[in-house]
Amino acid sequence: MKISITVKPNAKNPGVEKRPDGSYKVSVKSPPTEGKANAEVIKVLAEYFRVPKSDIEIVRGASGKKKWVEIRKD
Repeated sequence: MKISITVKPNAKNPGVEKRPDGSYKVSVKSPPTEGKANAEVIKVLAEYFRVPKSDIEIVRGASGKKKWVEIRKD
């Protein structure tokens, strides 16, 4: 499954919010430097969808706020 996400770095509380258009807003505490926010995005999404972190991959937009993420569910 591929989903569109918008990342909010430096947030007070990490979490995932589903939007009415089917995309997701992912808030992370990490700053958007050296891949720290991307690593936390994967962690937060893994907890939200209850899949291992290895089943989540950022397929597009790794350096921007808008990303496409692939989640492999068994």
